[in-house]
Amino acid sequence: MENLNFRRLRRLRYNPIIRDMVRETHLSKSDFIYPLFVVNGTNIKKEVSSMPGVYQQSIDNIVKECKECVELGIPAVLLFGIPEKKDEVGSDCYDDNGIIQRAVRAIKKEVKNLVVITDVCMCEYTSHGHCGIVKGDEILNDETIELLAKSALTHAQAGADIIAPSDMMDGRVAAIRAILDANGFEKIPLMSYSAKYASSYYGPFRDAAEGAPKFGDRKSHQMDFANSDEAIREIEEDIIEGADIVMVKPAGAYLDIIYRVKHEFGMPTAAYQVSGEYSMIKAAARLGWLEEEKIMLESLTAIKRAGADMIITYFAKDVARWMEKEK
Repeated sequence: MENLNFRRLRRLRYNPIIRDMVRETHLSKSDFIYPLFVVNGTNIKKEVSSMPGVYQQSIDNIVKECKECVELGIPAVLLFGIPEKKDEVGSDCYDDNGIIQRAVRAIKKEVKNLVVITDVCMCEYTSHGHCGIVKGDEILNDETIELLAKSALTHAQAGADIIAPSDMMDGRVAAIRAILDANGFEKIPLMSYSAKYASSYYGPFRDAAEGAPKFGDRKSHQMDFANSDEAIREIEEDIIEGADIVMVKPAGAYLDIIYRVKHEFGMPTAAYQVSGEYSMIKAAARLGWLEEEKIMLESLTAIKRAGADMIITYFAKDVARWMEKEK
C-alpha cells in the first residue's frame, strides 16, 4: 500500500457538514411553481383519484391555496381551468368571464406577492378533448392559434403575470406576443411549452383536467418521445417568436433535453414534473416500496441539476414544508 497513487475523493464525503458544503446543486423554494385545477362552484375540493393530494377546487378554495403558497414561500402558481360546459370550439377558454379569467381576478384581489401563470390550451375546454379546432380527423393549426391568442389576451386583461401556451401549434408564440403587444401588454412574459412530448406520463393529469381526447391522440402536434434534435428546433423557433421562458415537458425522462436546451440557448428554462411522475412516486410510497420524501427530493434535484431554472411540480408544497422543517 506504500506507493498507491490515487485521489481520495471520499475525504469530502465522510462528514455530513462537509458534504453539504461541497454540494453542487441546491433546491430552493424559489425554484417551484405549483399547479392548480380550478372548477366552478363554491366550497369544492375534490381529490383527483389518480393523484393523491391533488384537488379540483372552486375559486374560493383556490384563493386559500394561493395564500398558503405565499406563506410557504412558493413564488408562483400555474392555473388550469375546467369549465362547467364544453363545446366544439372551447369558448370558455377565451370568454372574459371564463373559469380561469374569474380565478385570476379573484387571486389578484386577495393575494399579494404571488406570480399567477395561466395555461393556454383548448383541450380542457373542447367537447372533443383536443387542443384546437377540429375538422374531420385534423386539428387545424392557424384557426386554432387565433383562438389561443384571444384566450391569452383575456388572461392578461384579467391580471395574469405570465402566459403559458401549452398547445404546441406552430406559430402560436408569435401570435400571442403580437396580440399582447398590440393591446398594451408588452411587459407580460411568455413561458412556452416549447418541447412538449406526446407522453404516456400525462394520464393522471387528464383525470384532473378532464381533458382526455374523445378520439385519436395528440401525436400530430406533440413531439415524438424518440426525438432530441427536434426539441432544439422547436425551442429555437419559440425564442425567435418571442418566448421569454422555454419549457421541457415531461421532466424526469427528458433530463437530456433539459440539459441540451439550457446549454445551447442559455434561456430561462422550466421543466414540468408531470402527473405521471408524481403519481408513480405516490403509489410506490403507499405500497412501501420507496421512501416518498427521499425520492421526491432526489427527483427534483436531478431536474435542477440537468439545468432547469424553475420546476413545475405537484410536490411544491410538500418540499417547501420539508425545507422549513430542515431549517
